[in-house]
Amino acid sequence: MTPSDVKATLSFSDGSPSMDLPLYKGTIGPDVIDIRKLYGQTGKFTYDPGFLSTASCNSTITYIDGDKGELLYRGYPIEQLAVNCDYLETCYLLLYGELPNEAQKASFEDRVMHHTMVNEQMQFFLRGFRRDAHPMAVMTGLVGAMSAFYHDSTDINNPEHREIAAIRLIAKMPTLVAMAYKYTIGQPYIYPKNDLSYAGNFMRMMFATPCEDYKPNDVLVRAMDRIFTLHADHEQNASTSTVRLCGSSGTNPFAAIAAGVACLWGPAHGGANEACLNMLYDIQKQGGVARIGDFIGKVKDKNSGVKLMGFGHRVYKNYDPRAKLMRETCHEVLNELGLHDDPLFKLAMELEKIALEDEYFVARKLYPNVDFYSGIVQRAIGIPVPLFTAIFALARTVGWIAQLNEMIGDPEYKIGRPRQLFVGATARDVKPIAQR
Repeated sequence: MTPSDVKATLSFSDGSPSMDLPLYKGTIGPDVIDIRKLYGQTGKFTYDPGFLSTASCNSTITYIDGDKGELLYRGYPIEQLAVNCDYLETCYLLLYGELPNEAQKASFEDRVMHHTMVNEQMQFFLRGFRRDAHPMAVMTGLVGAMSAFYHDSTDINNPEHREIAAIRLIAKMPTLVAMAYKYTIGQPYIYPKNDLSYAGNFMRMMFATPCEDYKPNDVLVRAMDRIFTLHADHEQNASTSTVRLCGSSGTNPFAAIAAGVACLWGPAHGGANEACLNMLYDIQKQGGVARIGDFIGKVKDKNSGVKLMGFGHRVYKNYDPRAKLMRETCHEVLNELGLHDDPLFKLAMELEKIALEDEYFVARKLYPNVDFYSGIVQRAIGIPVPLFTAIFALARTVGWIAQLNEMIGDPEYKIGRPRQLFVGATARDVKPIAQR
């Protein structure tokens, strides 16, 4: 990372001396102004709530251009990866920087699929939760507990430990999600089967029972694999920033990833696809397709408090590229399962049509996003709504790990320590209780 010849000059109207700030150019995307010496030279901080204008790190992993609707993993467009590669190839790319050749792919798949079983005691740990606990509450506990079960790979500064922790997390997350699901419905846990694909194995652990053979449906397995790929990483979002900040203290990888799971649970982040399906259920209860006009009217009325979930995106001011790919998968799955006439999916497709054609939504670029379609696909496959965010966490684990490893390897990395603009009381004396 070398500074540009161009400098940014910061001047003050109060007579304080101006200062030159180095400018860095990325390979693509906006230039950044280096403010690291600002406080030392001026005694001033910058103020940026939510860090919306602040680069917290330099990264080579994921690039998003929200205006163009572009998402690149290590330079490869998501559209090409989703069509030409499976999830484990995408994992390899995110972790190691290049797509695997045949031998590398086979070796990586073998390593991952031979780490899919979890310590048998995890079952007893799971029993401590209520049966009706939210799956994300369970997942936060289970992932954090991995550091107790796999304490031989908890040194974040040891590359070998980070490597085995990465493989373990990617391999075991599907097993843990499926166990959390089986626990809530009172069915026996299904052990992983290493001769199935990553997504196929997950589907079997979710939906098989010991009383009959389970044959994964190729269309549904492909849909699941695509959900994983599209959610694998998304640059410095809230949960990824949480993982980086947590990991910057030197804590173990399992704890850092558990922090990411906890952050992802929020309805403004990973919980969006759950919120989207709940919105569809609410419209369905009020009369379904016949009442959709009333619902849209309320969405357009700022005073109604009604929000359209699953449309628009914080970053993408264009059609989310992941949504285009998920839309294809959505229609493929609904056709395969013969669900186009199901009232809920009919309602979803009608809502999609309105959002793509209605001037109000088009003008505001409120296109259906990836959460809208992935929620519908998961519901069609038979995954209960509360489990959606846990599946998102499963998919995003590899991105979190790649980002964490990149941070540890960055010579400039320090423990995170944001500053503040303090607007509270100045120093004052404590009065005796009788005088307060």
